[in-house]
Amino acid sequence: MMRYLKLVNFEINRFSKIYISLLLITLVSQFAGVIIGTKSLLNDASKIMSDEKLSEAAYISKYLGIDFTDIANTLWFIGPIALSAVALIFYIFLIWYRDWFGKNTFIYRLLMLPTSRLSIYLSKASAIFLMVLGLIAFQIIILPMENALFNSYVPESLLNMEMSTFAIAKLNSVLNLVIPGTFTQFLLSYGIGLMIMSILFTAIMFERSFRIKGIILGLVYVGISAAVFLAPVFVMESGNFYFYPNEILGLQLALGIILTGLSIWLGSWLLKNRVTV
Repeated sequence: MMRYLKLVNFEINRFSKIYISLLLITLVSQFAGVIIGTKSLLNDASKIMSDEKLSEAAYISKYLGIDFTDIANTLWFIGPIALSAVALIFYIFLIWYRDWFGKNTFIYRLLMLPTSRLSIYLSKASAIFLMVLGLIAFQIIILPMENALFNSYVPESLLNMEMSTFAIAKLNSVLNLVIPGTFTQFLLSYGIGLMIMSILFTAIMFERSFRIKGIILGLVYVGISAAVFLAPVFVMESGNFYFYPNEILGLQLALGIILTGLSIWLGSWLLKNRVTV
């Protein structure tokens, strides 16, 4: 267990500079977006009231006022979230290939460690998953601060409503995906993410085991996994069977658990038996 934890810590430290950069970009961009976006909204409101000769009450009645969702839908706000997501998806591949193609082919030393290769596999997966959770936690921490800053800039007379963190997340499609409203939604969203990561890890192990043939095997494995996971939806849409939404959810949950377990087992088996140093 200690070796596994050391490997997790090692993998996180290797990505720490980029990871901290992503956090800082998110912090600066979103707070800048709140300030710039709020001033822009207030200027637009002032111009409309001047042009149409509206009182603040009339403006609220006609245009419903200003709320934080106007800020949360801007590129300033959504951009760093998308950037972080892309960076972590890219790191799913980099976390393996960097070891092979780095200056010192570190994978040779890594695979020669006196520890189970499953620990190496799981440490890389755990490192990525912990970094994802860290980004979510960071967003949950700074979102109330951004909301408070927004509320301090907007006059109460022009404010449509004061919103909680989860109300903001619920009304924004990207934030709703990042910050699920319920624990069940959290398990589903990030359980699917964990499944996709394990499938991609296994595809990488196919490529590292069989090279050119492995690329084909990896793509086939990804395609079959996607087809199996979506099979209940395809079957229902064919019209031959009908499932209630809870039944579809249950089937996909069971298939997701099976695919995740199978991918971890197959990936670790390939790493142990087919990937050589």
